[in-house]
Amino acid sequence: MKNYLFNLGVNAKKITLDNLSSKEKNKVLKNYIDLINKNLSKIISENQKDIKKAEKKRLKQNLLKRLKLDKKRIIQITDSIKTIISLKDPVNQTLKKWKRPNGLKIEKKTIPLGVIGIIYESRPNVTSDVASLCFKSGNPIILKGGSEAYYSNKILTNLFKKALQKNKIDVNYVQFIESKDRKIVDFLLTKMSNFIDVIIPRGGKGLVKKVHDISRIPVIGHLEGVCHTYIDKNADLLMSKKITFNAKLRNTAICGATETILIHQKILNKFCNPILSNLEKNGCQIIGDRKIIKFYKGKVKIAKESDWSKEYLSSVVSVKSVKNINEAIKHINKYGTMHTDAIITKNSKSAKKFLKEVKSSIAMHNTSTQFADGGEFGFGGEVGISTNVLPPRGPVGLNQLVSYKYEVSSNGKIRK
Repeated sequence: MKNYLFNLGVNAKKITLDNLSSKEKNKVLKNYIDLINKNLSKIISENQKDIKKAEKKRLKQNLLKRLKLDKKRIIQITDSIKTIISLKDPVNQTLKKWKRPNGLKIEKKTIPLGVIGIIYESRPNVTSDVASLCFKSGNPIILKGGSEAYYSNKILTNLFKKALQKNKIDVNYVQFIESKDRKIVDFLLTKMSNFIDVIIPRGGKGLVKKVHDISRIPVIGHLEGVCHTYIDKNADLLMSKKITFNAKLRNTAICGATETILIHQKILNKFCNPILSNLEKNGCQIIGDRKIIKFYKGKVKIAKESDWSKEYLSSVVSVKSVKNINEAIKHINKYGTMHTDAIITKNSKSAKKFLKEVKSSIAMHNTSTQFADGGEFGFGGEVGISTNVLPPRGPVGLNQLVSYKYEVSSNGKIRK
């Protein structure tokens, strides 16, 4: 195992010296799209192998949903790659330049991050997304997917390698760890710091926590998506009903799904029943505080303290009444995970206050938290969403996969 992984690392490190043109990168990505389209039925067939194995193991429904690839999902994958092709190459861009009185000419220029290790579960679309984003941003990648998506990940990786091969570019830009040995993740995180520059985890809380806890390599990512939608006293009822339904139930399995709804106590009498009944009649369980139980005529399970910090990833939502916007912000900053939080209000001052004071990496006004997605932001996809205090934060797309350096020149000046 050690020699196998070190060999992957050596192969990846060699590539960091490459300097491909934007034209070369885009040609590879176009060929990748062609190969995906030509192998559509084969991709679905390989994915079905994973689905059948997952069903036998009784994988949770939300994970099965993430695992499945069909024609519609594959079209979304290729559309994402097309967007990446259309975006400006983020490498070797001059961010700023200036001349100093001491005679120095200074340029701040973008550079790739280096070798990126991706550890992920259930989502085969991550394979194509991160391969395309990292390749265009000049970062070689080492992929460690979950065993539940083995066949899907393998075919999508092999097709990318074929696109590289067709263009006579080193196939080790994208490397896939085929071994299912559980010890590999520990080894990657603790013994590969000489080869891997950044680790990005995508998966459940258990995986991400483990990565954050033991990694000796810098990590970009988020632990959980405990997202909130706060309905202010100046909110529009119809808008609130539409947004909360979408934010919670459009797709309960994604990290941008709203897990807690906060409602200003002054509008409970008018807003509580239409909003919550709309969720309940569509199969959503309501967990609420005592005021919610008092005002809502449907079924409500009494909330415990631990419910305010739960990421359900299913048709369950916590609902709490708050006295004012300050209490809403305080609650979010205490129980949230700095992922995505939204306010619904017609009051621009309240909106500005909320957007400024919540600690979230994505703060929203009058829209669904489910827009927390690199594709929706125009990034052509994402390698993940970062809730780190240090940048990058939010959806990590093409322009977030570069660092920078200062290039300094003069005509022979020396420091006095």
